[in-house]
Amino acid sequence: MSEKNLYEYNVDDSFEIFLLVKSAEVRVAKNGKKFIAFTFQDKSGQMDGKFWDASSEDIEKYVAGAIVKVSGKRELYQGNPQIRIFKLRLASSGEPDKAEQFIEKAPIKKEDMVEELNQTLFEITNAHWNRIVRHLLTKYQKEYFEAPAAKRFHHAFHGGLAFHTLSMLRLAKTVANQYENINKSLLYAGVIIHDLGKVLELTGPVSTEYTLEGNLIGHIVLVDEEISKACATLKIDERIEDVLLLKHMVLAHHGKMEFGSPVQPKLREAEILYHLDHLDATINMLDNALSRTEPGSFTERIFGLDNRSFYNPSQTEPIVNE
Repeated sequence: MSEKNLYEYNVDDSFEIFLLVKSAEVRVAKNGKKFIAFTFQDKSGQMDGKFWDASSEDIEKYVAGAIVKVSGKRELYQGNPQIRIFKLRLASSGEPDKAEQFIEKAPIKKEDMVEELNQTLFEITNAHWNRIVRHLLTKYQKEYFEAPAAKRFHHAFHGGLAFHTLSMLRLAKTVANQYENINKSLLYAGVIIHDLGKVLELTGPVSTEYTLEGNLIGHIVLVDEEISKACATLKIDERIEDVLLLKHMVLAHHGKMEFGSPVQPKLREAEILYHLDHLDATINMLDNALSRTEPGSFTERIFGLDNRSFYNPSQTEPIVNE
């Protein structure tokens, strides 16, 4: 396997490298011939590439989850990195062939994330919220700590959902300690389960796609349904105010209806949750792009941030006035 990862190659560098096929969408070009729009991945990140004039055999074997050896060159297309594919073949026997070798993982061990989240549960002192959150974490424990937080843009890696949640919890605790009237129990409960529906919306960290219920219903409504199911199991009346407040935290966490929330935040804690979610996702997207950008130059265009490019300053040390 190449010693260098995908994003360690510069624009116009040629390479031969093993990569995981994260997704492979068959499309039709203007000339009527089929091509495959790939998203490739290794531990350094994801990058797109198009495989032109794909035969039926190509379409059959180059599928999501496959490990391939790519001969190509890194290029820029409309400000975004992409691979110009020269040659492509499946990995052979004895070559890297396990998806785990190519998957990005959360920077914190699963055991440590489990421990920190479990400790926070003791700070949720409202009995109804505590029971519902514990029930849902137990029900989806394996998926919750393996799932990505998104298909592509932020925390799109193994354990990304739990890491995103933990990062938001740390921010939430700072905010709650700054402003004395915040209901910590409600805020922490909302943070922990706000994206739990993604274990049902997405297929997993290897070749992440939207499930049928993810496409047709979406993670926000799926969490709302899971709260209702939890209430039925725990014999909690889902029409009481406690449950309605928790449901509102989930339903309003995208902030605006055009962003996918069926309601806008109408609780102080729901408004905070929306901003914490947006802030953590934004910083993760920025960190990813800036980590792959040479000092003194601009990042690729970041789709999730209005297709803006961000400058990576060449001045890395603070200037001290003497």
